[in-house]
Amino acid sequence: MRVTAACQFETKRGKQAQLLQPSGLVSTNSWGRKEGRTEGRKEGKKEKKERRLSSPAGLLLCQSVWCWAGDAMPVRVLSEGAGPGAQVPAHLTRIPISLITTSTDCSNKTVKGKVAQKCPLVTLASDNVILKAVIQEEDSPPNSSSQNPSINVILFGALAKDFSQTVNQGDVVVASGFTVGKSPTVHKDKLHPCNLLLSGDDACIYVTLLPPPLLHPRSPPAAKRSSALSAEVSRATKAPKYTYVRLGDLKPGTVVNVYGVVVFFKQPFKSRGTDFCSSLKITDQSNQKIGCTIFCQLEDHPKIFQIGDIIRFHRVKTQSFNNSITLVTSFGFSVLVFDGAEGGSMEPRTSSRSFHIDQEDRQTVEELRSWAANQALVPSVPTIPLSAVSPKAYFDLTCQLLAKAPIDTTCTLLRVWDGTRCPHTLLNVIVEPNVTEGPTSFSQERGSLIANILVYDNHTEFARQLKPGDFLRIYNLRAIPGSSKVPGLTSSQSEEVDHLAFHLHGGTAYGRGIRVLPENSPVVQELKRVMKVFPEDDVDELNDEDMLDIWSTPPEFLDGAVKCSTERSCGHDTQLVTLSEVKRSDPGRVHHVRVQLRTYEPRRLHQALKLYCSKCTSMQDIPDDELVSGLFSEASKDSGPCSPPPWALSGRVDVPGDSPGSPKRTLSVHMSTQLMSEDKSKELIFLMGSTLEETRRLAAGYQNIVPVMSSAGHLALLDLSAPFLLRGRKTYYGCKRCSEAAVREPSCAEGVETIDEKIIAEALGVQLLQFVLLMKLQLQDTTDTLDVFLWRDAEAFFGVLAEDVAANQEAQNIIHQTMDSLCPAEGSTGEHPWMDLCLTAYRAEDDEGQNQTCYQICHSTVTKPFSTQSNANPA
Repeated sequence: MRVTAACQFETKRGKQAQLLQPSGLVSTNSWGRKEGRTEGRKEGKKEKKERRLSSPAGLLLCQSVWCWAGDAMPVRVLSEGAGPGAQVPAHLTRIPISLITTSTDCSNKTVKGKVAQKCPLVTLASDNVILKAVIQEEDSPPNSSSQNPSINVILFGALAKDFSQTVNQGDVVVASGFTVGKSPTVHKDKLHPCNLLLSGDDACIYVTLLPPPLLHPRSPPAAKRSSALSAEVSRATKAPKYTYVRLGDLKPGTVVNVYGVVVFFKQPFKSRGTDFCSSLKITDQSNQKIGCTIFCQLEDHPKIFQIGDIIRFHRVKTQSFNNSITLVTSFGFSVLVFDGAEGGSMEPRTSSRSFHIDQEDRQTVEELRSWAANQALVPSVPTIPLSAVSPKAYFDLTCQLLAKAPIDTTCTLLRVWDGTRCPHTLLNVIVEPNVTEGPTSFSQERGSLIANILVYDNHTEFARQLKPGDFLRIYNLRAIPGSSKVPGLTSSQSEEVDHLAFHLHGGTAYGRGIRVLPENSPVVQELKRVMKVFPEDDVDELNDEDMLDIWSTPPEFLDGAVKCSTERSCGHDTQLVTLSEVKRSDPGRVHHVRVQLRTYEPRRLHQALKLYCSKCTSMQDIPDDELVSGLFSEASKDSGPCSPPPWALSGRVDVPGDSPGSPKRTLSVHMSTQLMSEDKSKELIFLMGSTLEETRRLAAGYQNIVPVMSSAGHLALLDLSAPFLLRGRKTYYGCKRCSEAAVREPSCAEGVETIDEKIIAEALGVQLLQFVLLMKLQLQDTTDTLDVFLWRDAEAFFGVLAEDVAANQEAQNIIHQTMDSLCPAEGSTGEHPWMDLCLTAYRAEDDEGQNQTCYQICHSTVTKPFSTQSNANPA
């Protein structure tokens, strides 16, 4: 292919000449770096010298640049005294850096500044490159709001290559044809919150080169650069060309562009820094499943609505993790998401204002859609309507939010509907009208279609941002049958019995979360069509002031929620002391105090539940569902031939599917011959090859299930990071340090009717871990504050067992309600109730081995109801 670079120059006599390089020649100012060809380097040096000597007054005629086949790179060199303004088209106007935002109209605008930093080229797949530079505005215009602001500039492709070869630090540049994006490094580099992105047909850089130091006119360095040279670096006229790598061809340590079908995803969650994190898995025709981890601002995360969506990544980095390739975001990362349904819209979902889609992209998306449909990757029913919900099921729901209200600090109520009626009696939640956002009453017809959803923990933060009228997709929602008390239960609401409750539990396991759907989504359009058959509500509501005027007495809810206080249950004969006196006392003593709860940790109360080993006194967090599910999945894959022990009888059991109509699975089970002879076949089974969800479903029909796997041809327990025993909804864990685990037959002593977790743990050689509650409370009175622990007596304090808290929503609600009463989220500290507590002081070593005095609450229990005491000062 013919490539021609034109170099213009102006002699001292004012005459212009033009030098054309012969076809196929490529000149460079970094001899020896040219890729793919090494011959002709000496000739290149000779040619450059001849050009320099043939020019008048020894002027350098051409600033050498890289040229690639197919990319015409015109480089203009002006005479001394000509600035970049002579090259900038007159219709372009300059905008100060300080005035740039993501909403700025960048058409016909330029930005000018000195190159303060120039980073090296970063090579992507197939010779694609990216370059980052920082330009600083030295001569801020009068309307600029700050002095000498700096901004990141990101260049792509051939423009980045040419910039790398032509421009140096200190040169003055004028950029045009750029787009504006959010800077992912603003908190790190403290520069402008936006960056300039230069790619595409209109991207252009005009550059005034930095003058060299004054040297002898005949010296070689002086001939390399003149005192004022200007060059224009612009993109070729053709659209950017991207090369995509199949997932099966990925190699670690490269930056690539890929397409894939989403087979798993999690909603973004807040990371420890300023970014949000999300994870997903994708696949393509190579049948390789690749994990992706994304760190960026919330609005820049991929907008995935369901499994089967098609995703396009640009500039993601490959890494090797656990002998597998994973993708992570890298500099300049961008993403598009397409509907995965065949014949679906080609309009991508993205927060970017600048993206390129050509016919090849459309063809790739259609090929992936067709392939995914044949592979059954796209679910036939992506979500389940309320009319088809089954008790105990986990499901995804597409709905419209009608109203919402906070229940407590870790729970929010969402009132939703989807135009269908659930056949089961649903949970009714009564909340105070003054805390409800949205309508507080509905017509009888619409009210029968409304479902109350309780969202917990990390999802409450996202729920605060939702607005009534939003269309939502809620992932991994659980339908819980039976009796359930509502968090924050008031005296005006009785316990609901024989209803169906919808809970969105905390965490992100199984993709659990909430996504707001755009109005133009086909799913939303279909939902609106269903809802059209129901007329709009026209209910005249009475506000609180109207109620007070009509009834002349406050509504019942204005009296306040039921409050809690505490009482001591010890027999110590000691006087009340202040916290300042407690701090001055020696360790080993017991103190009675009257205090308020100022704050507590952890604020997410599910994190207060721990596992404690009474043998080695270690304490650990409860493994999350994602880790445990992974252990079960790995164990189920490794289920090879296995010889059962001589005391065991082997058989098969059918595991029901996770939804009606889904196929059943048959798994291997092993049972004790002794228990079989005693007609106790359902009291204990050893289950092999099951997933975590399958084990939980079977736990409803068997009293004790011990998950096992095949190891060296023999039965073995799973890794003790997973529960070694499931009893109904309860799970039991063992201590890795103190256990000598092996699969053995449990033996019941004479007279023992039932097999419990202690008998099974002893038989298996497992040191049983105990569920405990551990909290750190900051107490205060009129004299001081004091940090204390609530641990050994936590169960007596709350009146619930930690083991029940791990498996029972009602027990969890008791703790939520108690802490909300003792430490209200809103209001002044003076509204916190006073508590009579017994404290014990003791010495303990900190992490650095230093002795310190610690305090623990003991012999104290919560009581209710409580009326605020006026004489709170113990003194």
